[in-house]
Amino acid sequence: MEEFKKNLIGLEFKDILRKGKWLLFDIGDYYLCSHLRMEGKYFIKKHDEVIDKHEHVIFSFEDGTDLRYHDTRKFGRMNLVLKDKLDTVEGVRKQGIEPTDSNLTKEYLYEKFHKKKLPMKTLLLDQTIISGLGNIYADEVLFGARIKPMRLGNTITLEECDKIVKSSREIIEEAIKCGGTTIRSYTSSLGVTGRFQQNLMVHKRENEECKICHSLIKKIVIGGRSTYYCEKCQL
Repeated sequence: MEEFKKNLIGLEFKDILRKGKWLLFDIGDYYLCSHLRMEGKYFIKKHDEVIDKHEHVIFSFEDGTDLRYHDTRKFGRMNLVLKDKLDTVEGVRKQGIEPTDSNLTKEYLYEKFHKKKLPMKTLLLDQTIISGLGNIYADEVLFGARIKPMRLGNTITLEECDKIVKSSREIIEEAIKCGGTTIRSYTSSLGVTGRFQQNLMVHKRENEECKICHSLIKKIVIGGRSTYYCEKCQL
């Protein structure tokens, strides 16, 4: 911890980048790599404000404000690495292709899927394949592609891979425009809540009517994750 503090004192945040679910704070020769995991949050507060018991890392600035890292469950990760050593952070190095990246192609996905005897829900949550799809968006992407979440990777055709590429891109782009999807523990210091939950087609809609065919949305568990799908629309 002392070495961590020593390397930060006197530096400034020049930019904030992202790779998958990792935030990369550009501080000159270093990147501060931060993964929020389940409950991590950053707040901007005045330096003299009372420190909450769950604020575990505090960056103090010359203007009297702090950037405070708040994590109730302490699942988050933070690494300070030289820029030319970024690949030493395993989680960053193993990130797959972003949903909006032109390198995400049907051929790429087919190569990743066609030998895997794992459910498609599990494969979409694998950050080494597609970077940034979480539980909510995996359900929505599969609905958009009309593929059942329990289908095994080795049953997915090249055409279906193309549908997954298009669905991933459309859903993530729309979610970004809407400010994301608000969950129970999400907090914004700007008072912003994600509006994409208003557009959800299947996730958290168990026993509600499908917006396409009006049959009831099903809920199952795959790999320990709650999974929602339409039995009629998805094949």
